[in-house]
Amino acid sequence: QVQLVESGGGLVQAGGSLRLSCAASGIFVSINDMGWYRQAPGKQRELVATITSGGTTNCADSVKGRFTISRDSAKNTVYLQMNSLKPEDTAVYYCNAGIILGLLRAGDYWGQGTQVTVSS
Repeated sequence: QVQLVESGGGLVQAGGSLRLSCAASGIFVSINDMGWYRQAPGKQRELVATITSGGTTNCADSVKGRFTISRDSAKNTVYLQMNSLKPEDTAVYYCNAGIILGLLRAGDYWGQGTQVTVSS
């Protein structure tokens, strides 16, 4: 039983900032890659940013320079710092993690999603 619990979403004005958090809980051996995805109204889910267990990051061009992904391995938590938010960033943001459950057993887990709304 593994869960990803997200927090930090909400309503913010354009140009403002939000920090999303996603913590993994349950019984597992370790966490590999973690990432954030988003799905805007009428669009498919897209990759926002990822971070490996070693700290290597990757961000989508649409958010590069504005968003920063980080993680705290001791807390099994990944963060997404979002600055200079635009109305186009409005979407449901989903946390994702590759989790090692045991010997030769792994799973891909998703959070429930958190709404981020950026007003003009």
